[in-house]
Amino acid sequence: MLEDKEQKRTSLDNLGEFRLIEHLTENFNLNHSSSKVGIGDDAAVLDYTDKKTVLTTDMLVEGVHFDLSYMPLKHLGYKAVMVNLSDVYAMNAVATQITISIAVSNRFPLEALEELYSGIALACKLYNVDLVGGDTTSSTKGMLISVTALGQAQDHKIAYRSGAKPNDLLVVSGDLGGAYLGLQVLEREKEVFKVNPNNQPDLSPYTYIVERQLKPEARKDVVELLEKLEVQPTSMIDISDGLSSEILHLSKSSKVGCNLFEDKIPLDPTVISACEEFKMDSTMVALSGGEDYELLFTIDQNDFEKIKGNPHFTVIGHMTEEKEGNHLITRANTKIPISAQGWNSFKGE
Repeated sequence: MLEDKEQKRTSLDNLGEFRLIEHLTENFNLNHSSSKVGIGDDAAVLDYTDKKTVLTTDMLVEGVHFDLSYMPLKHLGYKAVMVNLSDVYAMNAVATQITISIAVSNRFPLEALEELYSGIALACKLYNVDLVGGDTTSSTKGMLISVTALGQAQDHKIAYRSGAKPNDLLVVSGDLGGAYLGLQVLEREKEVFKVNPNNQPDLSPYTYIVERQLKPEARKDVVELLEKLEVQPTSMIDISDGLSSEILHLSKSSKVGCNLFEDKIPLDPTVISACEEFKMDSTMVALSGGEDYELLFTIDQNDFEKIKGNPHFTVIGHMTEEKEGNHLITRANTKIPISAQGWNSFKGE
């Protein structure tokens, strides 16, 4: 995208920081009554009246969290918002506002940032959140994006990681492993391109898993559905670092153990076929892949009938006494301790 020599390139030096912010955010409107003052003052002003506020922030760094050789900037803007909204929904809350801060090197013209912000704008529109602030600065290391998301919920509706009880059912939304396999496809095609720049990859067989990597969707619908079904999760977390890591987070915070059943882990047929192609074990991909941004939560057994047969949910296990530990029950009915093998940004190569 950025290598197109015919593409119009407007240097950021021509605008300066304040004009750049004004230019990139001029088409963002405030839609929530809680957004009293947005961009344009020293700070945003928010008013949530009788509801609790939840706040989360994430940073995405070029070369660590994304690769612009195959990540379109519009998709990157969209994904940066999704990563944060997912954390809000993992509290069983409704996302309402975001702030965006970016640092970019001089290799990015204005047109590139317009593409990035078009993805941000699409995410804001589809998920009904207001952009109320942020910052821009220069970078010597490519692009960095920091997003802060805010949301609101009634106090008794908020789901923490610490509320699971022994015998609670462990439930996951959607299916797992697709984002990681999409990344494998993109990395493979990147290596092919290095050898033969004229090669045009056919990604059509991998549409689902590539989209799971490049344009994930936060599960706002799950929060809305649980409200409609009158199901209050006893604990909840989003799956960003891999199923195994998230189960261990829930178990540690709630002081419980867990039995996860291998044959219950939801896998899309595309994931299964891609695992065969890459000679990977589908269970390990689901356990350790990450970036699925599905919601993992526990419910009281009495609520099972409310979610039974719902296509959005799969019961994949149950919580146990803490002393029993965390185990995967394999298809062969053997118990294997669950260990955290998911994403670790500080782990060495």
